[in-house]
Amino acid sequence: MQLFVRAQELHTLEVTGQETVAQIKAHVASLEGIAPEGQVLLMAGTPLEDEATLGRCGVEALSTLEVAGQLKLGNSGEMERKLFTQVKNRETQRRNIQQAIPSIS
Repeated sequence: MQLFVRAQELHTLEVTGQETVAQIKAHVASLEGIAPEGQVLLMAGTPLEDEATLGRCGVEALSTLEVAGQLKLGNSGEMERKLFTQVKNRETQRRNIQQAIPSIS
């Protein structure tokens, strides 16, 4: 089955559904040069766990996965928080779209 992965570019991958999320991250790393440890794979805004298979995650043919960066924040690594900046920016842009209303003078 075909799977779309949106990172810096949109990639089409041929998969069986038995691959793990970690294997997809490794493939994206070879295509984009982003370390697998710094990637978060998202399906419909939900992060996928590395050890899960694509089939178990509910990934179907022609699904699109998004790759977001993982940032560490906090005091000397005590507090770690994942920021899905790409997804949040897209959601914000969708909310902020306003239709132009012509003014009547």
